[in-house]
Amino acid sequence: MGKPTGFLEIERRDRTYRPAAERVKNWDEFIQPLGDTGVANQAARCMDCGIPFCHNGCPVNNMIPDWNNLVYRGQWQSALRTLHSTNNFPEFTGRVCPAPCEAACTLNIDDTPVTIKTVECAIVDKGWDEGWIHPQPPAHSTGKRVAIIGSGPAGLACAQQLARVGHAVTVFERNDRIGGLLRYGIPDFKMAKSLIDRRVEQMTVEGVDFRTNVDVGGEVPLASLLDRYDAVVLAGGAEQPRDLDVPGRALDGIHFAVDFLTQQNKRVAGDSETVAAGGQTLTARGKQVVVIGGGDTGSDCIGTSVRQGAASVIQLEIMPRPPEHEDKALTWPNWPLKLRSSHAHDEGTERDWAVLTKRAIGVHGRVEAIECVRVEWVKASGGRMQMQEIAGSTFRIPADLVLLAMGFTGPRTAGLLEQAGITLDPRGNVEASDSDYRTSNPKVYTAGDMRRGQSLVVWAIREGRQCARAIDEALMGRTSLPR
Repeated sequence: MGKPTGFLEIERRDRTYRPAAERVKNWDEFIQPLGDTGVANQAARCMDCGIPFCHNGCPVNNMIPDWNNLVYRGQWQSALRTLHSTNNFPEFTGRVCPAPCEAACTLNIDDTPVTIKTVECAIVDKGWDEGWIHPQPPAHSTGKRVAIIGSGPAGLACAQQLARVGHAVTVFERNDRIGGLLRYGIPDFKMAKSLIDRRVEQMTVEGVDFRTNVDVGGEVPLASLLDRYDAVVLAGGAEQPRDLDVPGRALDGIHFAVDFLTQQNKRVAGDSETVAAGGQTLTARGKQVVVIGGGDTGSDCIGTSVRQGAASVIQLEIMPRPPEHEDKALTWPNWPLKLRSSHAHDEGTERDWAVLTKRAIGVHGRVEAIECVRVEWVKASGGRMQMQEIAGSTFRIPADLVLLAMGFTGPRTAGLLEQAGITLDPRGNVEASDSDYRTSNPKVYTAGDMRRGQSLVVWAIREGRQCARAIDEALMGRTSLPR
């Protein structure tokens, strides 16, 4: 634990943002660190709570009280080792994880949880700055070969774990750069892509072979990998975006959020304007933008649209407006339902809740408005909440660009999964248990969103690590990798 009376003496203080008017002028990260002293003070607030409920909230089982204590005592290198023992990429989670650990913190009962995410990010950033993070190549080779399809956080975590115990690992990525949705689904202002690049450099020295622009299941048959490798991991994520099934959906100007975000990330990287989205140039400049979907992807679309120079931005959510504060007695230490606002909501947008899109309206094949209706959620006879339209509440919103940010329904089945011929679960995800991560084909494993459905980066890292352990044990008869 940190300072025994720290939570009584030190107020919670978190990282701040650069002013909105300043940060929207570029694509740089805008979070302002607390500095070593500020972080140590916040780590000192970690109390002797008896049962560290933060462990329950953290999918990768981070030893949070341990590294809080080490930071408080100035033992940063030991804190870094402890952090890396459960999380391969804390610089990713320290930026984009919603921090369920903080929701589970005992101090959250009083709305003042330890700033766990901030401490985590500070530890790993300091590790890189001080040169403490080095490649860890294996001492020997096992002679076993593993192919990993997909280079998102699940695939990367699995690859690093397997390479460090001596397996020859090849990561196949369909896109031109490594990172999956970390690379192309998260804007640069939330997570600089240089963070991915330096991990790729580290893992390359550790023996991981990265191959981009390889479409396994397309130009490269899956069977060719099954013949050449001892195990194959499917870590392609949940790539099928949820569509909007309404009249007018085919109008020009209505796009999936992932296509919009991908093109901007490619643009920042210096690629062609039309490298994504079917050859179209997607931009919000001067347009009235409607974002349908109230989650993180919708927030990313808002921040991107504002930086591109949108005339206006409005975000619609089909669910009712959540309460400002959760009922702690009812929800803690579980993830609560409450109103959450991101940095993007301070950058220039409207928000509207309990709104259902009925149709898109256009002229000459291009969208100019969407027609919506207000809804209410009532309890049906079986106890489930059911949506009902409110009579007479139809209204229109002017729209030049409509971005669909309603989540993902699961993995794409065409190509790779069709060739794999493996069992899918009732939701359309690849079926495998979280004990061995093995599919119905004993040589094929799966991890991350492809197995569990759309989820968090931190869950993907956990699944990648656990999948690596299962593969190592299956190939070698035993394993030293942590679960």
